[in-house]
Amino acid sequence: MQGFAKAVVKRRKVIIIVALILLVPSVFGMIGTRINYDVLTYLPDSIDTIKGQDILLDEFGKGGFGMIMVDGMKPKDVADFKAEVEKVPHVDTVIWYDTVLDLSVPETMLPDDVYEKFNSGDTTLMAVFFDKPTSDDDTLEAVTQIRKIGGKQCFISGMTCFVEDLKELIETEEPVYVAVAVLLAMIVLGIFLDSFALPLLFIAGIGMAILYNMGLSYISGEMSFITQAIAAVLQLAVTTDYSIFLWHSYQEHRNSLHMDREEAMANAISRTLVSISSSSLTTIAGFIALCFMTFRLGMDMGIVLARGVLIGVISSITILPSLLLCSEKFILRLKHKPLTPKFDGLSAAIVKRPLIFAAIFLILLGPAFYGYKNTDVYYKLDQSIPQDLPFAVANQKLADDFNMNCTHMLLIDADMPQKDVRDMMQEIDKTDGVGYTLSLEGTLGPTFPDSMVPGSLEGTLKSDNYELAIINSEYAVASDKVNNQITEINKIIDEYGGHAMLIGEAPCTKDLIKITDRDFKVVTSVSIAAIFLIILFALQSISLPIILVASIELGIFINLGIPYYTGSVLAFITSIIISTVQLGSTVDYAILMTNRYKRERFAGKDKREAIRIAHSTSMPSVMVSALSFFAATIGVGIYSDIDLIGSLCLLMGRGAIISLLVVMFIVPSFFVLFDKIILKTSRGFVDKSKEESL
Repeated sequence: MQGFAKAVVKRRKVIIIVALILLVPSVFGMIGTRINYDVLTYLPDSIDTIKGQDILLDEFGKGGFGMIMVDGMKPKDVADFKAEVEKVPHVDTVIWYDTVLDLSVPETMLPDDVYEKFNSGDTTLMAVFFDKPTSDDDTLEAVTQIRKIGGKQCFISGMTCFVEDLKELIETEEPVYVAVAVLLAMIVLGIFLDSFALPLLFIAGIGMAILYNMGLSYISGEMSFITQAIAAVLQLAVTTDYSIFLWHSYQEHRNSLHMDREEAMANAISRTLVSISSSSLTTIAGFIALCFMTFRLGMDMGIVLARGVLIGVISSITILPSLLLCSEKFILRLKHKPLTPKFDGLSAAIVKRPLIFAAIFLILLGPAFYGYKNTDVYYKLDQSIPQDLPFAVANQKLADDFNMNCTHMLLIDADMPQKDVRDMMQEIDKTDGVGYTLSLEGTLGPTFPDSMVPGSLEGTLKSDNYELAIINSEYAVASDKVNNQITEINKIIDEYGGHAMLIGEAPCTKDLIKITDRDFKVVTSVSIAAIFLIILFALQSISLPIILVASIELGIFINLGIPYYTGSVLAFITSIIISTVQLGSTVDYAILMTNRYKRERFAGKDKREAIRIAHSTSMPSVMVSALSFFAATIGVGIYSDIDLIGSLCLLMGRGAIISLLVVMFIVPSFFVLFDKIILKTSRGFVDKSKEESL
């Protein structure tokens, strides 16, 4: 260990040069990584709704889907507009009145229900299918082209349009996320550290680590927009304390032990690596727990975030010490008196009255856990974006003008008897909330002359192996009503032999609800178990993992329980991420204090003195770390117009402060109350040579 540290110090200039060179492939890798804005693509390939989407693409050449509304156009102009849309690259099919009936048939001859399917006042409705998947870049470009053709008279709804609007919003906001996080973190570090140069050097080292991490995502080919939006911010927030620890250790060796700067830095590197090994492992374990989700978004986030922590650790013991040694004059020139408060009085008060804070723990536990279990979450993805975006406006217009909130698609086996298909579609038509259906057998009814039906309709809705039917629903995606409707339709399908498959955004979202509910339980259990074991082996104690994990879990319950009492609703993924991130990253605060408590008890201090010293010496570092975490995330939370990102960052920032308060007041109180149990169930707390005197 010491040999490695001395090598870093000796070759610091080489390390900086190599670090700068590595930025080039990292930047190109980051630019070349595709960003996926459609979270439904992370559902397991094994479920029927995903299999059905693959069938739709393979059999019909249809991927993305949307509804187009045009205002104030005469039928001939609408026909011309439709023709222009059909020429857009990657538009497969446009279904309108002339797809169902020849344009030579006067509108007055249309059955009322058929006319109302395509018209409402002066608004005309048509459906568009694309030949590539919903979130494919070519599909998104096709949406952009259609909007240009239609201008202000054109409104497009559908998942592809949501993805396109979300993409544009993210691309606008993401640079600001990083800028805000860096600026606020630098302000906190500048205030609480002893040189204004240190925040710049810390950010430089962490920034390089972030670029390396993001560049490595090129290997997997893509990452989700959620991962892209929060990975840099979270890596900055989580790994800043490694830099703080290195600097404080360096100062201690330089000033208190009177070492020269190279020897002091070598010792600081060795001590930092040993000290942050367990804390970084708990953070990595929390992120790796996300990989146990069936919903593959967890794997996407978990790998990137865990890798970021590992790279951050490596950077903090190689790049950062090299930067600090090469910038010593710069650091000294900008030195100032830090504003870190002293905790001696507070430490003595907490150690003196531990029962008060233990009682607070018990009082808070009940309502916090109740709120945690009952906080509402939403799965309707478009709920997370501003409602003045084109997609949201189109969705509202579709609901207002046509009483349509979502569209399902039904893949029917081609060998299913036509009579059964007709009967099945008639039953589906009668299901609560079904506005209407569009199918070969059911659209015009058996009495309408086949000679008036264009052959293009059959080509659009039938392949060699399947027939396609479209079901328009009055109910919103992810609502209880639409989920019940999907259940009823699937029952009807089963009654007719199960020769059909229901797909679309709403069925996918229903599967998402079921899958993520299970994932939340698994991820929470895995993260708690993994972190418990890491603390057990790192601290060589059975009781301490229980105390530390229980304390931080209270913080998590409070953080995720607050929305219940304020009437807020969280995005479905928020609870899963916060429960792992807050536990994995903020349990480090408690571990830092515990290590000092352990050293003081081993040195022969009585329990109150040992805990007082551990608390008063650890809290400055813990406070700066927590405030840096808070600063890096809270600004993004306030700024972001995307609720999914904003609420996630707000809760991470709030969680850091809540965990800080728990570690400040609850953890030392538990140490005082359970000291005897800790000593009996732990190693390394008692110097065996002095054991008889205790």
